[in-house]
Amino acid sequence: MTTHMEDDKIKLADTDGKKMKIILLLAFPAVIENLFQTILGFVDTYFVSKLGLVEVSAVGVTNAVLAIYFALFMALGVAANVYIANFLGANKVEKARHIAQQSIVLAGIFGIVTGIITLFFAEQLLQLMGIEANVLAAGTMYFRIVAIPSIFMSLMFVASAVLRGAGDTKSPMKMSIIVNIINGVLDYLFIFGFWIIPEMGIAGAAIATVIARMIGATGLLLYIQRSKLIKFKKEYWSLDKMHIRELFVLGSPAAGERLIMRAGQIVYFGFVVALGTNIFAAHQIAGNIEVFSYMIGYGFSTAATILVGQQIGAGDRKTAGRYAKLSALLAVGFMSLFGLLLFFFGERAGGFFSENHQVTENIGTALKVSGVFQPFLAVVLTLTGAFQGANNTKFPMYLTGIGMWAIRTLFVYVLGIQLGWGLLGVWITIGLDISFKAIVLIVLRDKWIVEKVEPEEDPQSECHPQTSKENMSSCVNNY
Repeated sequence: MTTHMEDDKIKLADTDGKKMKIILLLAFPAVIENLFQTILGFVDTYFVSKLGLVEVSAVGVTNAVLAIYFALFMALGVAANVYIANFLGANKVEKARHIAQQSIVLAGIFGIVTGIITLFFAEQLLQLMGIEANVLAAGTMYFRIVAIPSIFMSLMFVASAVLRGAGDTKSPMKMSIIVNIINGVLDYLFIFGFWIIPEMGIAGAAIATVIARMIGATGLLLYIQRSKLIKFKKEYWSLDKMHIRELFVLGSPAAGERLIMRAGQIVYFGFVVALGTNIFAAHQIAGNIEVFSYMIGYGFSTAATILVGQQIGAGDRKTAGRYAKLSALLAVGFMSLFGLLLFFFGERAGGFFSENHQVTENIGTALKVSGVFQPFLAVVLTLTGAFQGANNTKFPMYLTGIGMWAIRTLFVYVLGIQLGWGLLGVWITIGLDISFKAIVLIVLRDKWIVEKVEPEEDPQSECHPQTSKENMSSCVNNY
């Protein structure tokens, strides 16, 4: 005979079980999408590594500066993602549709502006890294080819975010697979040459990436046009001040967070460059291996943003909080397992990129440290997504600023250079920064919501707040 308390526990477990299933249904396609996006950079690094360490460093330095552009594009995507999820949770489909198109218009503008900046200031931006002349020459060429057509990067980021905000993580996943297959084939053909295609080296890697992104942007826009809820309307293409303001209000702190992070990275990357080309190459290769763990974290972060955003729009803060906690717990479990792989097999993985024993040893050291801090990274990525889904993009910005400048940049210099710990000191510092942010996010997890979208009462809607708890899985599928 069961007691009422036992019945309640069974009911709670059943409810959490359904929530976890929904999280996994959203997270896994996002994880696979992130996997193939990561493979794009991974394949570039692998093929470029066959050209030499100078070329590896050129791509690495370029990507560090290019990440500033990504910060702007991702911030716009975050704002679009959150608002679309909020409005759909509140049953405001037309407003979700309108703001989706406004975000795509802004993505086009951002892409054109960053392309013009690259055209005129590519070399000057790379010189901020303090790199050697031979690396600068290769990096400038690669940077110009990849970033002058920045509009394709921008559209890919934002179009994917629009689809995810509508609960569709499968379409970005499918497009990501297609893009990376194309990129991998073109990388090989353009870098090393084949038949009538000349050998183009690092320039070939850049051209392959641009073509792949062009196809990806086009495909994602077609997916949006075919979707049920976010289908394009002609009258929504004109710039609308109200929606642009909404996107900037929510997106600006997200952009600030990423710009703070990237600015700090440029500074501490400069410290790593000062340790020598071999050390920086090892750091870059280790980062390209470790980034596979981020694909897991960002997958669960995506699920948290979507589900928290929908529940905030529906006015259900308690359920939003539960989704955030369960998403974080699942991410910790999966990323801890990946951390074990990094710890025990990191050096062996580094051997695929370099035959230099010193370089592979440094890669192994960096990835052992990374493996230890994976659970903390899982918490940071997932709870940051939850905060953003709750319309709170300012707190992650403040936290990133403190972690980057008071911990990471300072202690990379102290441990890596002053105390002579080299790459070990760099990666220990990164782990300390991540741990600090994880602890703060856990402690302040109940103070995350700053505003919400008031839902319109429409009992006929299948995804109305009153029915969303029972029918969330079908709502997610319909979206």
